[in-house]
Amino acid sequence: MYIIAGLGNPTSKYEHTRHNVGFEVIDRLAEEYHISVDTKKHRALLGKGVIEGQRVILMKPQTFMNLSGESIREVLEYYKTEPDQLIVIYDDISLPLGQIRIRAKGSAGGHNGVKNIILQLATQEFPRVKVGIGEKPPRMDLADYVLSRFDREDREAVDRAEQEAVQAVVKMLEGNLEAAMNAFNGKKGEKNVRVV
Repeated sequence: MYIIAGLGNPTSKYEHTRHNVGFEVIDRLAEEYHISVDTKKHRALLGKGVIEGQRVILMKPQTFMNLSGESIREVLEYYKTEPDQLIVIYDDISLPLGQIRIRAKGSAGGHNGVKNIILQLATQEFPRVKVGIGEKPPRMDLADYVLSRFDREDREAVDRAEQEAVQAVVKMLEGNLEAAMNAFNGKKGEKNVRVV
């Protein structure tokens, strides 16, 4: 069984912000595979289902971003699941807008949600799907940037990236992480360059 965790912040205040693309990918997976993510347990919203023959639990931690690892650790312990059966989906400011990247493991790269997961699980070795939200503009506070919403043009690029992230997760569930990385890493988002 796989645990698929999308990172974000709960409450309507943070809906559709850059920091919530992980939640949005979970919503897309839930819709496509008819999984209700509405069970409140382990400080998360959970939904059990099957994706392409693989049993999964979709989860949206409700701890707020910086404590995501606490909820994820509880779920992994409860379901006796190892970190290599965890897939984490989250926003990445170092990736161009609309691009996705699959990684088998790695550091937090400055992402506080991922930092907390690494702290709680005591390992960096869990697969992840990063969705590019683009670099923050100069002189803009990082927190303000990741908690901002996309303009219409950016939103279209992110919608495409989120749909690609869904396909990437499905490919990862087939069990061949390298094939998934080869299929999706390096594909350029359709809107990489912002003209100022």
